[in-house]
Amino acid sequence: MLLNMSQMLEVAKQNHFAVGAYNVSESNLFRTVVEAAEENDSPAIIAVHPTELAYCKDDFVKYMVARVSNSPVPFVIHMDHGDSIESIMRAVHVGFSSVMIDASLLPLEENITKTAEVVRYCHMVDVSVEGELGTIGNTGVTIEGGVTEVQYTDPADAKRFIAETGVDTLAVAIGTCHGIYPEGVTPKIRIDVLEQIKEVVDIPLVLHGGSSNPDAEIAEAVRVGIQKVNISSDYKHAFFAKAREILSQPNSGWDPNNLFPECIEAGKQVLKHKMELFDSVGKAALYREAGIAQWRQKLN
Repeated sequence: MLLNMSQMLEVAKQNHFAVGAYNVSESNLFRTVVEAAEENDSPAIIAVHPTELAYCKDDFVKYMVARVSNSPVPFVIHMDHGDSIESIMRAVHVGFSSVMIDASLLPLEENITKTAEVVRYCHMVDVSVEGELGTIGNTGVTIEGGVTEVQYTDPADAKRFIAETGVDTLAVAIGTCHGIYPEGVTPKIRIDVLEQIKEVVDIPLVLHGGSSNPDAEIAEAVRVGIQKVNISSDYKHAFFAKAREILSQPNSGWDPNNLFPECIEAGKQVLKHKMELFDSVGKAALYREAGIAQWRQKLN
């Protein structure tokens, strides 16, 4: 079942769980996420960064849309960190049901103006929009980028940003970084900042940089009010570590059907743990019980 982000996260917000957004750029990673979601009856968000879309091409997105549309589990196909109006328009035309416009490095006024423009365009075609306020750190080993010094989301700015842009979801900066943290680095999620934001806003909130953080802090963030957690590096690390292990063995061969099944299973184990952490296991049933219509079904 294909949904937009508003449909997906409203249920999560009402029922106090979070949905993982998992970056994919090719068919084996996509299969890893879809199978993990279906086996755990968990909703899931398929996230594609603009650089990943440049690699996998538009036809791959159309394949993903077709695959998840026939699933009993709810999915969103989401453009992650769209960096321009052009990248957003491309995503909308190829079939994404949700987009993110990341103008967080711009001054607040410019961020509001650019995000509001994307919202006006996307809402005309029932595509959800995620904005970002504040900055995410960068471990230096990820395509998503980030900054060396995190700027936390200001609650008053968040309230204004939502009111003036009309975004459906907001990515907040509370101390995380993109990628896997270097040895010896322990992140600290500012739950107090999240609590202050929750007091003044009422739309679903997003946590970027979800990989490599302590489970207890992620669970607490979900409890306080995060509805979407972005995960990329953690499950990909497991996938490719298994690939290296297999390929390092003598006579490992070169057939994909001998290599990738174990890699997929390794990735799925990580995703299962994340879904349990987000309390999304079994929650796909809520969407079926509510009779939520597939995205754009009313237009057909």
